Parts: sequence; structure tokens; C-alpha cells
Amino acid sequence: MNLRSRRELQLLNELEKDGSVTQRTLAKTLGVALGLTNLYLKRLIKKGYIKVTTIPRNRIKYLLTPHGIAEKSRLTYQYMQYSLYYYREVRERLKQVLGDLSSTGSKRLVIYGTGELAELAYLTLREMDLALVGFVNRSGEGTFLSYPLLPVMALSTCDFDAVLIADLEDTEKARLQIVQEGVSREKIVALVPGTQGSISQSGSVV
Repeated sequence: MNLRSRRELQLLNELEKDGSVTQRTLAKTLGVALGLTNLYLKRLIKKGYIKVTTIPRNRIKYLLTPHGIAEKSRLTYQYMQYSLYYYREVRERLKQVLGDLSSTGSKRLVIYGTGELAELAYLTLREMDLALVGFVNRSGEGTFLSYPLLPVMALSTCDFDAVLIADLEDTEKARLQIVQEGVSREKIVALVPGTQGSISQSGSVV
């Protein structure tokens, strides 16, 4: 499922929930520019998935057409298939990476990140002969999966064998921060493309 289809599905879901939502709010929800949101909406209108009303006259409202409802159902099914494939693929590759770490004697791991990938890494780690030392991120505030979050600087006082970067936003920045805390690059494994020790689905997890 490509990015355009995922965004169209997200827009259709948001418009079904609230047809009076503003384009600015939609742009914030999608995490894209306002102009791009406007372009996506125009495409949906052109395809006949949504129509626009102005009742009252100064208020725009978006309505899903029967064609749009059918398309949303189709995209939802497609997205479920995509999500299940992604989940299985990443889980298998995580097992490979963590298995390689375990075979080299790395048993105590720190996970950098607090997103879905970090969650999958944690679930996979629990199934293997590995121990989680804790989660770290840039701020070190709050908790994640009932573990207190530690700041990156805490790595200098932790006892661990490897750091697993499970952050999709800026892997290289995370790697640099970890190295600056005195952790050797050999102890750092990343899970995004273009980095040493990465997981990829033909070169990518995203």
C-alpha cells in the first residue's frame, strides 16, 4: 500500500468522523503541508469519493459519497493486509538481528526509541534469551511499556552489551548522540535503511 493510498484512507476516515473539519486541522492530523492537503482533497472530489456543501453558506462541509464509502472499505481492507505483512516481516527481521546479537554474546540490550518499532523490538526480545536493560530517548521523560524512560546520557552509567536503535525519525542523529556518550559504534544496531545492521524489506521498513 503506497503513501498516497494511506493518506487518502486517513482523509476519508477523518471526513467521515467530522465533515466540518478544516483543511488546517486535516493537515495537522496527516502531518503534511496545507497545500498538499488541499491537493489530496481535490483528488478525492475529482474521483467522486467526497462532495462539498456550503450549508450554511459560509461553512464548508465534506460528505462521503456512496462511491467514497466503498473506496474507504476497500482501502481499509488493503491497509489491514499491508499492516499484517509489515508486522510479520519486521518481526522476522528483528529475530534475525537479535539472534545475531545473541550469538555474539550480547545478552543485555538497551532499546532507543518509543514508537511502534520499539514495541515490536521489545516483544521479540522477550521471546529470546535476551534481557532488556531499559528504554532511552532524547528527553528521558515519562515511561514506556511500564519502564521508566532514561535520557541518552544515562548510557554512560548503564551496564549493557548493545543498543538497539528503534527510532524511524532520525537514526543517524540518534547514533551520533549515543556515540557521544562513549558507546562504541560496534555496540549500536539500527533498524532503518541506510545504516549498519539495518532491517529492511528489500532495503526498507518504511
